[in-house]
Amino acid sequence: MQGITKWAFNNKAGMKIIVLMALVMGVISYWKLPMEFLPEADNPMVTVAAIGPGYDAKSMEKQVTEKLEQSLQFIKGKSSMVSSSGNGYAKIDMGFDSKTDMKEAKAEVERAVNAVQLPERVSAPFVVQFNTSMIPISWVTVGFEENLSEADQERLEKEILSQFKAIEGAGEVTLGGRSMPSVSVIPNNAKLAEKGIPFQALMGVLQGRGTASSVGEKVIDGATGNVNVQASINDMETLGKLPVAPGVKLSDVAEIKFVNDQETISSVDGKNVLMLTVSKKANANAVAVGDEVAATVERLAKELKGIEEAKVLISTADQVVHSVNSMLREVLLGALFATIVILLFMRNFRATIVTIVSIPLSLAITLYLLDLSGVTLNVITLGGVAVAVGRLVDDSIVVIENIYRRLQKESFSLQLIMDATKEVATAITSSTLVTVAVFLPMGLLRGSLQDFLLPFALTVSYSLLASLLVALTVVPLLSAVFLRNTKMKEHEASQWFTKFLTWNLKYKWVPLLVSVLLFVGSVGAYFSMPKGAIDSSNASNLNITLEYPSDTPHGDVVASGRKLEKFLNDRNDVDWVMMMNGNSSDNAKYGDVSSASVVTYMLQMQDDADADKLIAAIKAERPNYKGADLNAGAANILTGGSSTQVVVDITGDDPAQLAKSAEQVIAAIKPIKDVIKVKSNEEEKKSVYTFEIDPAKAKGQNIAMQLQGLLNAVPLGSVTIDGRETTVVLQPSVDPKSEADLNGLMVMGDQGPVPVSSVAKLVKSEESSVFYHKDGKLYVRVTADVEPSQLSIVGAEISKKVTELKAPDGVKYLVGGASKQQSSDFADLGITMLISIGIVYLIMVITFKTIRAPLAILFSLPLAAIGAIVGLLLSGVTPDFTAMFGGLMLIGIVVTNAIVLLDRVKQNEEHMSIRDALIEASATRMRPIIMTAVATISAMLPLVFGTSASGSIVSQSLAIVVIGGLSVATLLTLVIIPCIYELFFFRKSKRQRIEAALEQAA
Repeated sequence: MQGITKWAFNNKAGMKIIVLMALVMGVISYWKLPMEFLPEADNPMVTVAAIGPGYDAKSMEKQVTEKLEQSLQFIKGKSSMVSSSGNGYAKIDMGFDSKTDMKEAKAEVERAVNAVQLPERVSAPFVVQFNTSMIPISWVTVGFEENLSEADQERLEKEILSQFKAIEGAGEVTLGGRSMPSVSVIPNNAKLAEKGIPFQALMGVLQGRGTASSVGEKVIDGATGNVNVQASINDMETLGKLPVAPGVKLSDVAEIKFVNDQETISSVDGKNVLMLTVSKKANANAVAVGDEVAATVERLAKELKGIEEAKVLISTADQVVHSVNSMLREVLLGALFATIVILLFMRNFRATIVTIVSIPLSLAITLYLLDLSGVTLNVITLGGVAVAVGRLVDDSIVVIENIYRRLQKESFSLQLIMDATKEVATAITSSTLVTVAVFLPMGLLRGSLQDFLLPFALTVSYSLLASLLVALTVVPLLSAVFLRNTKMKEHEASQWFTKFLTWNLKYKWVPLLVSVLLFVGSVGAYFSMPKGAIDSSNASNLNITLEYPSDTPHGDVVASGRKLEKFLNDRNDVDWVMMMNGNSSDNAKYGDVSSASVVTYMLQMQDDADADKLIAAIKAERPNYKGADLNAGAANILTGGSSTQVVVDITGDDPAQLAKSAEQVIAAIKPIKDVIKVKSNEEEKKSVYTFEIDPAKAKGQNIAMQLQGLLNAVPLGSVTIDGRETTVVLQPSVDPKSEADLNGLMVMGDQGPVPVSSVAKLVKSEESSVFYHKDGKLYVRVTADVEPSQLSIVGAEISKKVTELKAPDGVKYLVGGASKQQSSDFADLGITMLISIGIVYLIMVITFKTIRAPLAILFSLPLAAIGAIVGLLLSGVTPDFTAMFGGLMLIGIVVTNAIVLLDRVKQNEEHMSIRDALIEASATRMRPIIMTAVATISAMLPLVFGTSASGSIVSQSLAIVVIGGLSVATLLTLVIIPCIYELFFFRKSKRQRIEAALEQAA
């Protein structure tokens, strides 16, 4: 690597241009790089969702879910298929292998689904394949004036939708909470009977009444012209005049009225609003799209009459800007702290200036390389910069410190600068490559974990390689300019440290035993610590769910929902509240389907609000909503909330055995500490009334069609009212309140009108309101809500309790959920760590050309583990996925100190004994080792005391692990690594000491 330094000195003019170009390209790349919340990542899952209003869970399971599952069972790459069927909805989640091309998988699923014939009134299934680019940029609410006509409202809805779709870079734009006006025809049974008109006659009242068709082309009055026929119904008065029988108008036997329902309830601050969700295109700049959305909202509110209020409720673009600014602030603070540390150690302003040049220059090169690699600027890449900033000066510190030390004893010359750089070139090159090598295995990961970690790894790798290049070229050149004619204060090696190290080398068993005890103790402490979910307590949004049993009337659900909404709006610590209920085609496009008995809320807290107090206050309201589940938790813009549920899936063929097994599992899990609540889908039942038709007395299909018309709203067609096409719906003619009412329903049998009880037997049963399938087979799911901070401990205890249960023949238990996913992520990182250690060792063997010296360096890793665990214990932070990721980073960071130390030892061994070489190297390299460690630690302090961006892997726990591990490893490396190194060469060292003693005696 010294050849690069020599080339730089021989091409000084060229180096000036290269440095200037790097800085300019870095600035250009920063403004050019697309900004987004998270890097684009495919979720290896495809969701199929269908809506069937009026269908019960069993009907959706048999007539929709099972048909779809049969068509999907042979999809290539499918690893799992889980479905849920509830009242009015069906949802199938398909998991795929990490190697699967998800775009092809989605296309294949769409082809299979489109070939399935589903019952009437069931929507065409929506096929969704999630990608982080689908995360909406903005949620916009629009409220209309109360006196606005339906036609004007529809016109405004279309205008608003088209304006947002026209935004450059905007992708999917969905609209929720739309009004659904219709004309209700309510039959009068008494008048129908009086006139002798069957109910079924009303179903054909609109048939053939409205049309617009071309008859043909004829020559009229000597000229060619087209002949058309047009018939339309434009008001309810005309509709009422339509004949249903000779001399009988529709209005004679039915009430006709206009109703205006909503597709779904979208309410903000107690008022019904339209909810627009705007996503961006894959390569669009999130911030630019978000700014344009905000500008469009402001413009439409001024220009369009009839809009009472329009505002951007949530904007991930704002979060991107906030994340960018906060990360940049932490980067700058980190750079400032590193500068102060260097100045305090060097006590030379010029040397400090030379050293910190590597920070802006390395960052500029990094931004340019990110631009070339197609990596966006997001919280992951910015987190990589924040983590790397302390490490950017490490190579420069080692170079400048060595030059500085040489200048204290030798006169200035260009050759001295080059020789001093050459002395440490191998050490800093290998230590940088080792750190970069830690991140290489991330490229071997599969799926979304790779998509998230690879941009981080590239950012850190580019930064460190750039800092190495700067340290070998720019730093020596600047040293030749800035340090010429500079008086250097001579730095003496610490005498007390030399004596302390000599004693430790003499009595190796003492420091080694202490280290082993500390390591064993810290490992024991780690395994006893609970592993929590990723902390999202700093989120300013809360998610709340109010869930009633599925047999609760929808009107009662909405009334209770409005009551809770008022409670939330009346609180001083809440900024705004959004209430949602119901299924819509727009929500189904995102695979979001749920029971009509569930009301969900998202609320924004005031800036100074305490989230924990607010959650406690909401949960304290539970007694006011009897029979309902009321839950609240911190929301995450990516996931909608932090899931800390452990699930136990019970599979088998016998429904009775499944139900019995579920009761055993619930009984085993309930007593476990920190299990908040346990439930299963078997617990929630709904009454189902089944007419068992006697085939000898009536046709089953005929009776079913009649009962559907009697009991359900039936679309008759559409009419044009106030310029708006409006659906005409025939309302049910009967409203049975008891089993006797059901048995008394009149139907047309083979012999004329008869009570349905004469041709069928009514059977009542209690069935689940949700049915689950796993790979096409029925299963029961037991769900346990767990205290987030105790996730790993409770998850392990649940697994233990379930394993101890004896499953009946043909029944299997499978524990999954958040704890299972956490264990899987931890296992993936554990394997990555082992691969990283292997690569690190290989690079060091190539560098030192020996096996034993690199092995000694690896002993710095257990030392880092001691500090990392002590840091977590002292801070009280629960180890999570980001803490584990910090442990992975430590592998690359801590070994660099040992490399710098042993590189000097190897140089000394050419003219010294092993012990003397160790003592001299430790005394000489102690200063740069401590400087680099303190600079890295100082640069990471803003991450400890700052607020990490939601969704980022760079968090407080990561910083604590790195700071704790690096602090202890640095201090112990200077003592333990020399002891281990001499232990590996104890015969040679002992022989050298005996020979030295004999020479001294002679």
